[in-house]
Amino acid sequence: MSDTKKILLIEDETELRELYTLLLQGAGYEITACADGKEGLAAMEKGGFDLVLLDIMLPFLDGLQILEKVHAAGDQAAQKCDSVVLLTNLAQDQTIAKGLEFGVRGYMIKSDYNPEQLLEAIADFLHN
Repeated sequence: MSDTKKILLIEDETELRELYTLLLQGAGYEITACADGKEGLAAMEKGGFDLVLLDIMLPFLDGLQILEKVHAAGDQAAQKCDSVVLLTNLAQDQTIAKGLEFGVRGYMIKSDYNPEQLLEAIADFLHN
């Protein structure tokens, strides 16, 4: 049985999604990447991820709408996504507070992290 950590990345910006995917794969993680909210919600509902990196501004459904739908689906669906981190450039306290209400473990402001710092932060979320 593999100990490889599985990460779901929901990010609509192609360049960032590709960069994060390559970076995380290079660090030994198994990555599933989604480009929009509908695709991301479907992946979250299936579950099986150790960590979900969720952008807030997405096409079709934004990150907060995804969280709302997952939690409205009941305890079983919410348990499949118990380790969600917002990965965003929105540093708005109200938006982050709403995410925390849905039980996200934390948030990372994309522009505040270089690749090495991003990997360190993700490792912290996975191991704490």
